[in-house]
Amino acid sequence: MVLKTPTVNVVSAQEIASAARSHIDQLASHRRAKGIGRVSQLVDEKYYLAVPPKSIAERLLVLARERIYRDFLSRMRPSALDPILDVGVSDVVNDGANVLERNYTHQYKITACGLGDGHAFELAYPKADYVRIAPNARLPFEDGSFAIATSNAVLEHVGSFESQDFLVRELCRVAQRVFISVPNRFFPVEHHTALPFAHYGNATFRMACEATGQSDWTKEKNLILMTRKRLWRLAGPIERSAAVGYTGLLLGPFSSNLYLAFH
Repeated sequence: MVLKTPTVNVVSAQEIASAARSHIDQLASHRRAKGIGRVSQLVDEKYYLAVPPKSIAERLLVLARERIYRDFLSRMRPSALDPILDVGVSDVVNDGANVLERNYTHQYKITACGLGDGHAFELAYPKADYVRIAPNARLPFEDGSFAIATSNAVLEHVGSFESQDFLVRELCRVAQRVFISVPNRFFPVEHHTALPFAHYGNATFRMACEATGQSDWTKEKNLILMTRKRLWRLAGPIERSAAVGYTGLLLGPFSSNLYLAFH
C-alpha cells in the first residue's frame, strides 16, 4: 500500500502572531471585494471569507490541513480497499478545502457528502462519488457501510450539542473507524473571523464580532467554539475506544485544531 503523505512544515508562534497582525488588514479589503451581504450560490463560501486567496492566512490553513491529513492517515491507516466516507466536503474549491480528496491516492474509494449541489466538487474530484445530504439528518447509508468515516471543520457548525452528538453517532453507525477534526478554541486566531484572542471569552468574542460586522459567528446555530473537554463529552456515550488530541499547527494546548478518533 502506498500512501501519499504531505510534507508538513513547523510553524512558530511568532509567525502566527505576524500573520494575525497582517491578516486583520487584509480582511477588511477582502470582505469588501467579496461583497458581504450578497447572495452566493456556494453553500460554504462564508467559511472562507476570513482567508483571502494567496494570503499568509491561507498558507497557514493549508499547512494545518496537511497536518490533519497526515494524522488521519496515521490514526485510520486506510488500505487501498477501504471505502471512505467524507462528510461535509466543501463546494468551495481552493488550496485549503477538501484535503482528503486533494491528497488521497485512491480517490475512487471516497464517497463525499455535502449540502450543496456538488457541481464544482465533482468537476474538481471526478473519481469520488458525491452525495447531497440535508443538515442534521440521518446519513443515507446502511450500518457499517464504510471502513472509515471522516469529517473536517463540520462539527462546530451543526448548531447545538444535541446535533453534534447526533452527527458523531451517525459517523460511528456507518463506519468501523472515525476521524473528526475541528478548530481549537484556544488557537490564538479564531478561524472564522480572523480575530486574535477575543474568542477566549464569550463576552469579548461577542463584542469583537459586533465591532467588526461579524456578529453571525456569535450564534450557536452558526458556530460552536470547540475544546478538548467538549470532544470528550461527545465521545463519552460511544461504546468504542476513543482518542482526543491536537493536530494542525502544533502549539501544544494552543494548537490550531483538535481531533476525535474512534476505533
